[in-house]
Amino acid sequence: MFVNKFFINKQNGIKLNGISNWLFWGLAVLALLGGIGINASRPVTGQATSKLQTYTQPFQNSTTTLSGDSVEANMYFIKMDYWQVKKVTINLNFQVSQLANRATSDITLSLNGTKFYSFRPKNQTGLQTKAIEVPLRLIQGENQLKISGQILNKKGNQSYQLAQTPANWLTIYSGANANFEYRLQPPTTAIKSFYAHFSGTDTIANTNSVITLPQQASNAELTAGMYALTGEARTITTENTQIPVTTTNTTAAKQADYHLVMATYQHLPKVFQQQLDRQRLQEHSVIKTYTHGGKYYLIVSALDTKLLQKASRFIANQELMQETTADTKYISNSTQTFTSELQYGGKTQLTTSDDYLTGAKHQSSTYFVSLPVDRTNADGSKIRLHFRYAKNLDFKRSLITVYVNDSALGSKRLTAARANNDELTVSLPKGKALGHSFTIRVAFDLEMKGKTQSDNAQTPWALISSDSEATIKSKPVADLLFTNYPYLFLKNSTFNHIAVVRPRNLTGDDFQTLTNIFNLIGTYAQSNTGTIQFYTHKPSKTVLKNSNVIAFGTPKQSAFIRSLNPKLYFKYNQHFTGFLSNEKLSVEKTYGQNIGTAQLLRSPYNQRSGLLVVTAVKSSDVYRASTQINFQRNIAQYQGDAIVVDHDNNHYDYRFKKHQTVNDGVNVKMVVQKNSKLVVYLGIALLIIIIILLAGFLIMRKSGLLERKERHHE
Repeated sequence: MFVNKFFINKQNGIKLNGISNWLFWGLAVLALLGGIGINASRPVTGQATSKLQTYTQPFQNSTTTLSGDSVEANMYFIKMDYWQVKKVTINLNFQVSQLANRATSDITLSLNGTKFYSFRPKNQTGLQTKAIEVPLRLIQGENQLKISGQILNKKGNQSYQLAQTPANWLTIYSGANANFEYRLQPPTTAIKSFYAHFSGTDTIANTNSVITLPQQASNAELTAGMYALTGEARTITTENTQIPVTTTNTTAAKQADYHLVMATYQHLPKVFQQQLDRQRLQEHSVIKTYTHGGKYYLIVSALDTKLLQKASRFIANQELMQETTADTKYISNSTQTFTSELQYGGKTQLTTSDDYLTGAKHQSSTYFVSLPVDRTNADGSKIRLHFRYAKNLDFKRSLITVYVNDSALGSKRLTAARANNDELTVSLPKGKALGHSFTIRVAFDLEMKGKTQSDNAQTPWALISSDSEATIKSKPVADLLFTNYPYLFLKNSTFNHIAVVRPRNLTGDDFQTLTNIFNLIGTYAQSNTGTIQFYTHKPSKTVLKNSNVIAFGTPKQSAFIRSLNPKLYFKYNQHFTGFLSNEKLSVEKTYGQNIGTAQLLRSPYNQRSGLLVVTAVKSSDVYRASTQINFQRNIAQYQGDAIVVDHDNNHYDYRFKKHQTVNDGVNVKMVVQKNSKLVVYLGIALLIIIIILLAGFLIMRKSGLLERKERHHE
């Protein structure tokens, strides 16, 4: 700024002479050199750091109603390590009972165990909103927000006992969120720093991360790309955003600041080839960070396709990526890249640390239990709780209740004798399938002796011990329906020999379809040790027999899909220009040319394997169909084995299979289980008949009738 002012003054005719002249010139040169030096040492930060950023993180909560004069709910949100947070605002949407007394009802917010804000609901009916600024000193990486309070419909006084009624309620609506205002700390050259930014919730929500492959990627490059994508998908915390797999010439790639560039060396753009040591690639693959033009790149490459896939498995290992501080990582065939396997042993620890509940009346804590996607609960499952509680309770009215998916399983009255060491074991209901994920809620009713009004004091209290656990017996999921998708394509939480038949020439829509298909599979895959293999033509009989197959594209693009037409639920006409009507849906000719389908079939090559076909006349409609199988919240809508999506975004669910299981042995077993009582009765009847016949034989033998008959025949 000083240099610019000096030259302007000189141009305006200001005369400088002698020492003053030399002094000004000297200062100008020093300022100029100093500016250059400062700029040269400053890291390239890109456009993201030039202004204050905002990111709104929705809480993963559905609309919830809490009843009782003392209510409580828990929500969670995270802060990225690379944020310089300036402000955090909690936005709540809620409604309280119309009978609530605004003078005595109150709501309190606490973050990570520290209370920081209390307020009274407004004197109005209907939906209320509240924006609350959070003290920055309370913010951590992972944050628990607790909303507690008392909703009273009478004035609190000593003249009567307050009653808990259904009219004491607080409803917290979905859409509550935490809004961050922050500045980005730019990534360093470390691989772990790039990975943190690339996988960040704000980066992904702003479509600022992409995985780029060559324009016409080889099968090996596509496999590597899917390993990387699924590795990212398993760590993403948002429910409706994903990292697109695309090519460098697309709009998505041009707009993104963070690029994971994956290709064999010969397919890399020259600007990236120049950053690599080709000699080292003779026996290694490489992962290297690179910054250019305000954009950040992670180059993943190799001369050999097997080594490229080895590097992609390294990318898919969150622990390894978070531990790598170097800017360049060379990977050989002997490098261990597999993720730690979390084998399901049947027992689930409900909480890793003691859960402390405080306050009178109803207090509860909720736990989420998840089984591998290819398994569901079986009979014989139990929940065992260890807990302690205060001794100053009214033990005639205090109790503990255990719920599964809000259905009560059992209760127990609290006693003074067991206050320091109590336990409760409840069994899950027999014959009730809970799926591969469900919630367990432990609720205490902590009633005080002689209490005439409700409060939120630190007493009474209850503590759920960390050795509380759920012993969940499980059995394989056998139903080949979208209800359980993608279970057949996963086994032991990793890829179950997936063979993907792709179009020879991939369009932009095809890359988006691939992204959707493998985003959901990656969400459930907890390990990177399984296999995914791409094929351009129909795979061999051996491959088809030993694989779960995914085929996508149009009939024009794929001869394999044309060959599958007789097996499809929604079949093409003889010219493959539209879908035909069937017993489930009448299809008008033009309508059939403009719909996309996702069909989940029993593999014609192996009755115990699955076949997913995502197809339509146009590749854009193939992509449209894939949008229904990309996120958990989307696939949860469907119960059948075929999905149809049209241009008006109407989507329909159909069930075609009469026997939905893929294992005939399982079918027989299920029939026996469903008719177990009949089998028992038939067994008893058969046993009675045998006993009668045996008794008759012994009576005849004892009376000599058999001997007389034998002599008579002689």
